[in-house]
Amino acid sequence: MRSSDIPPDTILDFYDCSVTGPDGTALLTFSWTMRPNERWLVTGPNGGGKGALAGCLSGELPAVPRDGGHVENPFMSTTRVVSLEEAASLIQEERALDDSDFTEGGVDPGRTPRDLVLSALPEEEQAAFPRGEGLEAHPAVAFTGIEATLDRGVKYLSTGEIRRVLLCRALAGKAGLVVLDDPFDGLDSDSRIRVAGHLETLLSSAAPRVVIMLDRYEAVPDGITHVLELQNGAVSFSGDRAGYEALLAGRAASDRRDAARRAAELSGKLAEARSRRERMEGVETDARTSAPDAREDVLVEMRNVTVEWSGRRVIDGLDWTLRAGEHWLIRGPNGSGKTTFLELISGDNPQCYRNEIYLFGRRRGTGESIWDIKERIGIVSYRLHVEYRSLSGLSLEEVILSGLHDSIGLYQKCGESERELAEAWLSLAGFGGRGHERFDRLSYGEQRATLVARAAVKCPPLLILDEPCHGLDEASRERVLSLLEALGSGGVSTLLHVTHDPTEALPCERRVLELRPGQIPMYATGER
Repeated sequence: MRSSDIPPDTILDFYDCSVTGPDGTALLTFSWTMRPNERWLVTGPNGGGKGALAGCLSGELPAVPRDGGHVENPFMSTTRVVSLEEAASLIQEERALDDSDFTEGGVDPGRTPRDLVLSALPEEEQAAFPRGEGLEAHPAVAFTGIEATLDRGVKYLSTGEIRRVLLCRALAGKAGLVVLDDPFDGLDSDSRIRVAGHLETLLSSAAPRVVIMLDRYEAVPDGITHVLELQNGAVSFSGDRAGYEALLAGRAASDRRDAARRAAELSGKLAEARSRRERMEGVETDARTSAPDAREDVLVEMRNVTVEWSGRRVIDGLDWTLRAGEHWLIRGPNGSGKTTFLELISGDNPQCYRNEIYLFGRRRGTGESIWDIKERIGIVSYRLHVEYRSLSGLSLEEVILSGLHDSIGLYQKCGESERELAEAWLSLAGFGGRGHERFDRLSYGEQRATLVARAAVKCPPLLILDEPCHGLDEASRERVLSLLEALGSGGVSTLLHVTHDPTEALPCERRVLELRPGQIPMYATGER
């Protein structure tokens, strides 16, 4: 096809192109056309090519036509991508700019949403909001509902709150094309409903154009008319929504037949990994499990715990106890303090030392070694993910091995038995034989699945899971949830699990802690 053959009503057109990333070709023989009356959703498994397409649309990655191919993308300079990767990059920037060590009081709040939105406005519009005053009235701020967070430091926002700020920034900046990558990840139920309404409004408008990307084909807005599926760096489906849903129905029957086989394989692999861990630890494991406080039934206890930032109370008067084998689901709206609650346990929140908190029978701040605590806890969190994204050159094997040594990155030589254990857990996470690959070249979802294996590799007594399925496609999500359920129900680890998706609650998680901002009391406990 020649450029002169392109239909006059075409908005975007890629014909016989390849998209090349820093580590090689990401999409092969790629062709895709968008017309004015079409509203597209892009889907496919982790690592299938969605990230490369987003980079191509924004001009970050080049689309190279083959002989006879062509590229028509008038939005290259006005495309804005709203994604978990962008949120993580924003947090990394805030950390790099943090001047707390040179600030009176030792706290640098950093940039606020007001700063970010104001800087995105066109110059002629900025004059209407001097120093950001009155931004509450801006249509993009009202549309995304971020008025209450405009003056909080970005680093103090929840994942869901950051995502809404990024969407607001894209809309305020008059983007020509907005790419929304997994827009529901990290949002509570009320925010999901609100965002779903926003998406329907955006899809029905002429500007900006919107492309939605989903790792899992669920909660698809009604306004979507067409679907592009990418697998293994190539287009596996391109057509109308009805045709794709018929294709999915046929695949579902095959998936159900394979479910029992996958469950049996998982059980066998987990048993093998546990056996390797026990053999590797030997006498050292026996010595640790025979320590007096390791036999305690109570793993964590909080007494009248209160946390506040800048006069805003996040947790108030919390009394809560975690016993071995009691698996808890932690729920609450965005900004309710779920991550803060988990960080009081992990020690990543300094207010854990001003409260009465006991871990494994010992009060926080009474001379305990941080390494003794880390040894008994495995963690999957957004904070940890950001830390690993800032490191370059780590292999998947090294990421898993670092979990054995409780370090961010690997700084020790590891023996053959440890490497065999790492390979066993890579296989459990779906990365068997891929230990040599670089972590920073995986998709966001693949990175998350790797970090789940890192947290579980030492079979810790306590496993802290803060949205472990962020960015996972359906197959990876099923694999990770099955693995976590096996760890919990099998008595390997006690689980503390934060998720906004009710379909991700595990059968073994019978206890619920609900955080309720603005209510008295600010929390409630119960049974599922």
